Amino acid sequence: MKNELNQYLLIGSVLKPQGVRGEVKIKPYAARVEMFSSWKELYLEDHGVYTPVSLKVTRIHEGFVYARLADSASADDAEAFRSRDLYIDRAHAAPAEDGAVYIADLIGCEAVDENNRPVGVLTDVLQYGSVDTWVFRTPEGTLMAPALLSVFPEVDAGSRRILVCSEKLQEVAVLDH
Repeated sequence: MKNELNQYLLIGSVLKPQGVRGEVKIKPYAARVEMFSSWKELYLEDHGVYTPVSLKVTRIHEGFVYARLADSASADDAEAFRSRDLYIDRAHAAPAEDGAVYIADLIGCEAVDENNRPVGVLTDVLQYGSVDTWVFRTPEGTLMAPALLSVFPEVDAGSRRILVCSEKLQEVAVLDH
């Protein structure tokens, strides 16, 4: 069964208002933070409905984006965006590199072993080191494993399926009951 991929990709989260002139501080999730400067519009999601909001980047500093959303002019205006996630539509997102997949397309994929037995559902991707860590919800609890080709030899985001090499998974996975 093939599911449609979400038209919108999570691109950042508003951390807090910044100063008194309506700026917000954004934690970017984009691989290339400078892309924020080329975008004029992002989206806010509310119960599955995506609403456009204008974006005016004022600066990028130490890995964070500082911007005005929806022409906010005061700290009170900016406060309305605190802790909100920001999305971009696929048409304006940077294309994924060859062989790469957007994290948003991985979340919700079902992992199965080489015998087509269910392993779990991908719920999160942690990016703290040189190799991402994939987090799965399983019947036994939360399973975490490095996103290595030897462990996950095939990823088909369009079919929402990740193939798992059971032997390699047992060598590297951590299960939290």
